[in-house]
Amino acid sequence: MASGEAFVVEGKLRVPYDNWYGTLASAFFRELRDHGKIRGIRCPACEKVYMPPRSVCPRCLGTLSVWVDLPPTGTLQTFTVVHYDYGQYYQPMKPPYLLGIIRLDGADTGLCHLLGECHLLGEVEQQELAPGLRVEARFREDRKGNILDIVYFRPIR
Repeated sequence: MASGEAFVVEGKLRVPYDNWYGTLASAFFRELRDHGKIRGIRCPACEKVYMPPRSVCPRCLGTLSVWVDLPPTGTLQTFTVVHYDYGQYYQPMKPPYLLGIIRLDGADTGLCHLLGECHLLGEVEQQELAPGLRVEARFREDRKGNILDIVYFRPIR
């Protein structure tokens, strides 16, 4: 190899790391893990309830600190079928699977989450999905303190 010539070694590198949630998200995930409760955060100035919680109100720029309990029920706003497989470390499961935006009862914003039992088979069939469908959260028995403690949302029958 001549001096200055590039030396290329092909391969894959996985870099494990720890992610720190921060104070606000830590409180949210702790409640989800320890009590199976979904909590939003209300703006004291404009009264909007945000789920997932955030620290600043995007409407009035107020500091958010008033926690509110939200029920595990809500309304499906929209959905999509994920067909693209972009890696086992970045997706909750192998495609195809359903993702939806769910506005929990009492919240003013939507939460993006899985619909049905992993794939298109199970508790949710794509044909029954439509905006306005009432859904409920199914919680993991052995919760770990992350968003997948809510396994998925399923139709209320």
